[in-house]
Order: sequence, then C-alpha cells, then structure tokens
Amino acid sequence: MPEKCFAKKTMSAGGPARSPAEFGAGGTIGGDVRNLWKFRRWGLRLACIRKVDRAVGLHRSIRLGGALACTALVLVANCTLAPRALGAQQEPTDSEVKAAYLFNFLKFVDWPDDPARDSQAPWVLGVVGDTAVGEDLKQLASGKSVHGRELEVKKVSAPADLRACQILFIAASEKRRLPAMLGELHGASVLTVADMEHFVESGGMIQFVIQDSRVRMAIDVGATSRAHLKVSSKLLSLAVAVMDSTGGAKN
Repeated sequence: MPEKCFAKKTMSAGGPARSPAEFGAGGTIGGDVRNLWKFRRWGLRLACIRKVDRAVGLHRSIRLGGALACTALVLVANCTLAPRALGAQQEPTDSEVKAAYLFNFLKFVDWPDDPARDSQAPWVLGVVGDTAVGEDLKQLASGKSVHGRELEVKKVSAPADLRACQILFIAASEKRRLPAMLGELHGASVLTVADMEHFVESGGMIQFVIQDSRVRMAIDVGATSRAHLKVSSKLLSLAVAVMDSTGGAKN
C-alpha cells in the first residue's frame, strides 16, 4: 500500500499521523510496531472494501442511509464465492456479481402468498441456458437460507418447469426462445432476470447492464406489478433505470 495511505491511517497514541518511515528501521519501537500492524490490517480491509465496492458499483448507497449501506455491504460480501487471501484484493467477476444480485433479490422482492405452495419449501432459482452465473449462484446459495427457507438452484429446460421458480435467470444464449418463455410465464409470479440486450423492452423484469465496467440493473416495475411482485424501494434506488411499461421511464 502506498506510504501516503498509511499516513492517513497510522496514528500514535499521543500524536499526529505518521508515515511508516517514522517508526524506525527494522520496526523496533514496540508499541508503535503493534499499532502499525493493526492499522496495516485495517488499511488492507478498507482497500479491499473500496475495490469491491467499485467493481459492484454501489457508490450510490452512501446517499441511501445507513441501513441500505449495510445491505449493500452484505451483497458485496456475498460476491466472494470461495475463500480468498485478503492481500490478493481480487475483484469478483461479472458472473459472481450477477449471482450475488440474484441471491439478494430474494430479500428485496415480495411474492404473493400461494396456498398451494408449502411456505417452508425451498426458494427455487432457475437458470436457463449456458452461463457461468448458474454455477456461481449454486456455490453462493449452498448452505444458506433466506427468511428461514433454503435455496435450490436448478437448470430449467422444460417450459412447464419455468413457473415453479421464484426467480428465473435467462442467459443471453436463449434470446430466440425469449418470447416463448415469457409467454409461458404470463400471469405467473416469477421474477425474470437476464443480461441480454433489450430484455426489459421485451417484457422482462430486471436486466443486468454493464455501465462504466460495472454490473448495474434496469428494472421494469410495470412487469413486476403484473406478476404481483412488490420490489423494495431500496432495490429500486440501486437501479440505473426504473421503467414502467404501463407508463414509460420513471428515472
């Protein structure tokens, strides 16, 4: 980490900030060396948080209040699908970020009660087509639960299985089949998500877009409303575009 960064974070017990050079050659000042390592660890953690934050593009969360900022950090933390060395500061891939979003959608979308469905049955997150998102989502969801319900991630191919999902991610490879799939889902409370172009214009609900090298979202609240899904205002605040297919763009 550059010395100027340490100068901002390294403080002695009774004095102003100092750079690493002021601690003496070999690090022989007992108390200050302990403080240096403590601040080095915190500085590294802060650097990792900033780096991942830039990757996911959650810089807007600072304007949304403390509660949403914490929510954003939960999402960022969930992006790490396998243990990584803290010092490596590896950024999540786009696929991992999309998987983390899909996981967290369960927390910020309300589904209508269905008397025919067991309220304790696992959430079903379906994936259609060839995409790395499915495997990343499966790893992320393993051993976790949301609102007391476990998660089941499955590849979906048969049209009849589409309606059994709470969330359906449709890979860009399935663009030709999109009209048929959306037709099959008409009237079903299934949150449809994709990363293909013109997805929301075609009747989809949430489209992942890349903006400034970050994974962002466009959301059609008209489509979610027709499916009797209620999207949290917190999630809408993180979108780069919120559209209402019954009345045009909202922002």
